[in-house]
Amino acid sequence: MKRIVMFAAALALAAPVYAQNVATVNGKPITKANVDEFVKLLATQGATDSPQLREQVKEELINRQVMVQAAEAAGLAKDPTITVELELARQGILVRALMADYLKKNPITDAKVQAEYDKLKKAEDGKFEYEVRHILVEDEKTANDMQAKLKAKTAKFEDLAKSSKDTGSAEKGGNLGWASDSNYVEPFAKAVAATPKGQLAEKPVQSQFGWHVIEVLDKRPVAFPPLEQVRKELEQMMREQTLAAYQAELRSKAKVQ
Repeated sequence: MKRIVMFAAALALAAPVYAQNVATVNGKPITKANVDEFVKLLATQGATDSPQLREQVKEELINRQVMVQAAEAAGLAKDPTITVELELARQGILVRALMADYLKKNPITDAKVQAEYDKLKKAEDGKFEYEVRHILVEDEKTANDMQAKLKAKTAKFEDLAKSSKDTGSAEKGGNLGWASDSNYVEPFAKAVAATPKGQLAEKPVQSQFGWHVIEVLDKRPVAFPPLEQVRKELEQMMREQTLAAYQAELRSKAKVQ
């Protein structure tokens, strides 16, 4: 009787531990905690916790354990190439976890986003964008000849633009559309910024692409988009900048020999 009571007590003590295992594979336990963590990970990716999902996770963990045991039995875990890959995977997971933890402790708040938006918007104050058309030719003489014809009004810009080396804009009469002067290479940009709207640039300019005959069709202040329109892109940029600064700080403190 005493032995039976002791055996029953042992079973009672073991039952909670055993109950935490959802399966065993060749003696290797797969715990409820393993399933919970996997489900939690899938939930961050949009999955919904359900009995069906948990059963799928259980089967996936069993399959993985079967394959891992087979790989270990084949000695693959000791293969130098596999060892390096495992270490790189471990490092990658730790780095991602570190970055996520840092952002959690240093969040990109609405106040920070507003401040960054105001700074960027202020930097654009007083800037303009231009509607420009151009003709790109090989040599200075051809460019000067075209410039003279346009000033004398003996030729139309769109007609001369048909022979432009810039075939993309040639089909549009040389029109490059609206853009800030900073979008162009330096000699071209300077000529655009210095030319009043509705006029030809004072003279053709040379860039690494050839010689440009330039006309500024129109000019307007840069329209800065509202915050809600660019919030996601701004937040992503700020996250990247925050993590880059954190990485640089860690590197500066590290003793690298």
